[in-house]
Amino acid sequence: MITAALTILFHGLAFAMVLYIVSVGLGITMGLMNFANLAHGAFAAAGGYVVVMATRSLGLPFWVALPAAFVTVALAGAVVERLVVRTLYGADELRQVLFSIALLFMAIAGFTLAFGPLQQQPEIPAALSGQVTLGGIDFPAYRAFVIVAGVAILAALWLLIGRTRMGMRIRAAVDNRNMAEAVGVDTRLLFTLTFALGTGIAGLGGGIGADVLSITPTYGQEYLVLFLIVVAVGGLGSIFGPFLAALCIGVVDVAGKYLIPEFGAFFIYGVVIAILLAKPAGFFGVRS
Repeated sequence: MITAALTILFHGLAFAMVLYIVSVGLGITMGLMNFANLAHGAFAAAGGYVVVMATRSLGLPFWVALPAAFVTVALAGAVVERLVVRTLYGADELRQVLFSIALLFMAIAGFTLAFGPLQQQPEIPAALSGQVTLGGIDFPAYRAFVIVAGVAILAALWLLIGRTRMGMRIRAAVDNRNMAEAVGVDTRLLFTLTFALGTGIAGLGGGIGADVLSITPTYGQEYLVLFLIVVAVGGLGSIFGPFLAALCIGVVDVAGKYLIPEFGAFFIYGVVIAILLAKPAGFFGVRS
């Protein structure tokens, strides 16, 4: 019984950290820009492909490939924000959804053309390919790394959003964009930087989580609902809300599939409905 509980908790935490890393940027951009970016998962897939190409085709170390994925996808996100996303700020939700869905399917077609339809796996360092022993039980070392990485990214975002001038401006714009502009905050530049940050973190999450959520051309479509659930339950514009939401969803999903696999994802959606009925704006949402 204890072994089963520890196994569920460990793998649930690993799954939760991947969901958190990919989803937290979506929560920030939606909370700040009020833009429904359903193509967010495509940026995560792009990060995964960068890590795959860097480690397998270019022979770069995994530890170099991860920051490369962040930088590459962040730059791509900044370009997309400047060229197209910016034109849809203030547009109705239907236009935003149609635009981002179109962007998602264009990305799927591009990934399929460039990398083929099959799953891709990055080259994992030898130090993360073995097992670690926790509580007398062996667990995959790479998934322990995923858990540590998720907590480290939470701490880094807390420092960035809570302790820097840029974070102060982001929080001010989330609370009241008009007031932020009135006191001199350049919200256009802030939007570009925030969108780049959100997509860069998604790309990093795609690379780190490639062992948990497989990198395929349809990655952004396949896991879109899970990313949206994490944001909705955690709350728009929050750093800690998506972390708590990802923990709930990750552990509940693994526990449900481990104990009663016939129910599939029933438990995830049951928990989501219960939470949103009690807290419509999510755990830490500044708006619903």
